[in-house]
Amino acid sequence: MAAVTPHPRAEAALQCLAGGPAQRHEGRRFSSDLSVDEAVLLKEIGVEPRGLVVGSAVYHIGIQYMNWSNNEELGNLTQIMYQAREDALQKLVQHTTAVGGHGVVGLQLDVRVHGAHGLAEFVAMGTAVADTTHRASGVWVSDLSGQDLYLLMRAGWVPLGLAFGACVYHIAHQGISQWLGQQTQNVELANYTSALYEARELAMTRMQGEAERLRAGGIVAMRIDQKSHVWGSHVIEFLAIGTAVRLAQDQHQKIAPQMVIDLTDQSGPALTD
Repeated sequence: MAAVTPHPRAEAALQCLAGGPAQRHEGRRFSSDLSVDEAVLLKEIGVEPRGLVVGSAVYHIGIQYMNWSNNEELGNLTQIMYQAREDALQKLVQHTTAVGGHGVVGLQLDVRVHGAHGLAEFVAMGTAVADTTHRASGVWVSDLSGQDLYLLMRAGWVPLGLAFGACVYHIAHQGISQWLGQQTQNVELANYTSALYEARELAMTRMQGEAERLRAGGIVAMRIDQKSHVWGSHVIEFLAIGTAVRLAQDQHQKIAPQMVIDLTDQSGPALTD
């Protein structure tokens, strides 16, 4: 049988895998999911992209029994959702360090359910960047866009890390007689209202606790996501997430606005000199 000559790209990939993480990225041009605007703006403040980094952890989400008539947090599920995300973020930080990055921008933190067997992949992905001015210590992770990070640092602030809080909550089921009696009425579902308020508050309080541990001055770009994943409509995870920041200079730096004139004629060809 004739010997099979490996494709040059496949051979290069195998050689890359044979080396350690540092060798895999040494001397390579960066890859990123930054837009052109983001890459250019970050360069102006001394922040350079190092590469696209990923952290991944696959977990089996077990079954937790609950009282169908009660509003209650499912503590075991909350804990596993925390732990799985922390594992994915730790691997992301390790990857960032391996490519010479000081931080991560544009973080995407996703949960991908595989099949109906409770297997979930927790994926953290973003662009590793190096701060040539070393305004922040350690490796920080943020879900800020490149434009947001540019404005933040121009104003004298620095990101400290990702702050998030989770809460998996069971919303009580209604009795059949109560459910039937409300079908022809416009009425508030008090059990839903109460459960959603409490679950959001728990998630937000935990997120604020993480920001305090980072000694942050505040949280920016905060959002609250809520998903049922594989649990059905009465079990919902509330995830409060944002980037913890701190003022690095003596005071907030004002950014003078600049006038921008679009020289493109929308109704015809671009204007030229």
